[in-house]
Amino acid sequence: MTHQDEVVHNEEESRSARKHPRIHTVILDWAGTTIDYGCFAPVDAFIEAFEHFGITPTIEETRAPMGMEKKDHIRKMLDGDRLMTLWKETRGDMFTEQDVDDIYKRFEPALLSVLLSHCQLLPDVLETVKELRNRSIAIGSTTGYSHEMMALVAPAAAALGYSPDCLVCPEDVGTGRPAPNMIWLNIELLKTPSVLHVLKVGDTAADMQEGKFAGCLSAGVLRGSSMVGLSEDECDELDTTRREAIFDEAKQNYYKAGADFVIERFSDLPELIDTIETTDRNMFGEVIHV
Repeated sequence: MTHQDEVVHNEEESRSARKHPRIHTVILDWAGTTIDYGCFAPVDAFIEAFEHFGITPTIEETRAPMGMEKKDHIRKMLDGDRLMTLWKETRGDMFTEQDVDDIYKRFEPALLSVLLSHCQLLPDVLETVKELRNRSIAIGSTTGYSHEMMALVAPAAAALGYSPDCLVCPEDVGTGRPAPNMIWLNIELLKTPSVLHVLKVGDTAADMQEGKFAGCLSAGVLRGSSMVGLSEDECDELDTTRREAIFDEAKQNYYKAGADFVIERFSDLPELIDTIETTDRNMFGEVIHV
């Protein structure tokens, strides 16, 4: 095949992928998406770490950067107007990279001490992943956790029956979300034809931004997510009107972050993929609300 023929072939393949967007790979987040309903493991650890330095962040301030690499998460929290002011008032100066390192040194052991108690799978993960694999869809994964953290999480999830085909952490690519590099390494390792055949699924704004910057479709999940921030019991105990209001707010936040789709449950994934595969990929320039 000449270079010109190869260029023509690649262009035709790209047009075909856009017209018939077959999903080859689903790239899943971990906490709040497949494990740890509500993504609670990092929340208390972040708050505990900040309180050691005389500052108590709110739940909202703690969750806003969720999904990012954990030092980036700390920087993002400190960049917020209220915490930045509190840090200056309490510590006498603006925060520095040394301060970020010091907070992380408190955060990491606090998180490691509770990770294993937050490794339960979300409802329907095993059944849904099995169905995706029956469709010959590869299961990749990205995370804001380090390899040291995932050395606890991944085996615990595997013991419950869940093991993705690929796991990429921020240190594998030198950066965390919202940069797209972890998705791109998944694509390379799983030999996925292109980003046009990838669906990124997660529970945070950072997940949606990661997918958007990578050039693939992204879907946010409501139940079990950090975006909603409720335990399973809390979610089930809400009256319908209140739950719908919370879900609607979370949906809008997902869309603002670049989501193409929002699904209520993880088990809605196969139906979403059916929708994607029967829709012209070029139509996704305008957000499709599902």
